Amino acid sequence: MSHAARPLSEPQVLAHTKRRLFSPAEDDGDTYVVADTQFSREEWLPGQPIADAIREELAPFNHVQIGGGYPDLVGVGPLESDLLAVERLGEEPPLIAIEAKGETSGGVDTHLGIVQAYDRLHEANAAYFAAPSAAITETDRTLASELNVGVLGVDPTGEVSVLEVPRVVGNRSSSEATALRFQAGAQGVADASFGLNHPKNYLGYPLAHYAEGDTATLLSEHKVVSAVSDAERGAAFLGLIETGPRGVELTSLGHEVVRFAIGRCGSVEAALAEFEEWYRSRKRFVDLAPAWGQLARRVVFEYPATELLVTELQTMHDDWQPDPSLVDLLEHLHAVHPTFAVELFVRGDDAVRRRVLTENGDLRREALEDGGVYHSPTVFQLKAMLYHAGILTERGAEPHRLEPLEDVWALREPV
Repeated sequence: MSHAARPLSEPQVLAHTKRRLFSPAEDDGDTYVVADTQFSREEWLPGQPIADAIREELAPFNHVQIGGGYPDLVGVGPLESDLLAVERLGEEPPLIAIEAKGETSGGVDTHLGIVQAYDRLHEANAAYFAAPSAAITETDRTLASELNVGVLGVDPTGEVSVLEVPRVVGNRSSSEATALRFQAGAQGVADASFGLNHPKNYLGYPLAHYAEGDTATLLSEHKVVSAVSDAERGAAFLGLIETGPRGVELTSLGHEVVRFAIGRCGSVEAALAEFEEWYRSRKRFVDLAPAWGQLARRVVFEYPATELLVTELQTMHDDWQPDPSLVDLLEHLHAVHPTFAVELFVRGDDAVRRRVLTENGDLRREALEDGGVYHSPTVFQLKAMLYHAGILTERGAEPHRLEPLEDVWALREPV
């Protein structure tokens, strides 16, 4: 059989489609994409293994409900102008849902794929149907156009043609869609976020940036933090700074930290000098420096994941689970906010997601008992900050030292 005549399976169609829509070369940091957990299995159909390269390209995996079902691929990110009738929707990149169909002994069910893609428009901003080019008829294109579904034709060579272009629509956001937007945005934990585990390191950054002099030098001289790049990145994740046309700029929350420092100490320089008193202290920050600790609490609570965690920990406390383990917490979160639970806590690489999630997106409890499957910025750095801010009772732990069944996530002050 010639290469041109080789049939395309659904995982292959999806991998080519992901590459076309969400090219890594075009990723400007506002993109996050997951494939459904069904594509993480060894075989797609009996006797048809999914190649390791295809699985690696489709990873990470998660079982995300959008509309009335679970798209084959769902992502947040800006798309090229030839893919959308409207380039962007508001200030945020669109939420995109893709349904794919491949060749089987029964042919390609194009009609079903188009209808499934249309269903996702209840919550997505744009939906696409992707299939082998030879299987897509004019009737399919007419139906998709009437339903505002984009159509992508995939050739055996991997070339993807845009056959129908959808219009971007505004839709309500479910918690599942919000979780993906969180990962795609500046505060997500998909790749790297918090490299330091004390909130003072992040509070000090906007002060040093505002003060006269070199930011890195001031942070070092006042013994705030030596890992300046980690402090800058964490300050951005907490919403204290952002990168604008003139480089790093303070956000409104960052300016509020500066106002607090001036009001309390008279100047940001005097405030930075106060930081020297806390050098290498292991005492809980809110007890060591109560006023600064309360400021840290306010800043940490602005981080999108904090409110979700506090709300659900309070619910668990009310349901007679006052001292849940990490495993207990993740199982509860997965029941009420499944996408957020996985994206916030579970590492995104192929091997880990396949260990933790079944093909249907359910959790495997035995895998959760291994600390190595967890995302360090959440279980170590974020938890430590929540401890120092007076929200949680215990510090975080690095994944290689983590005992998930003994790692307690409890509110210090439940109500």
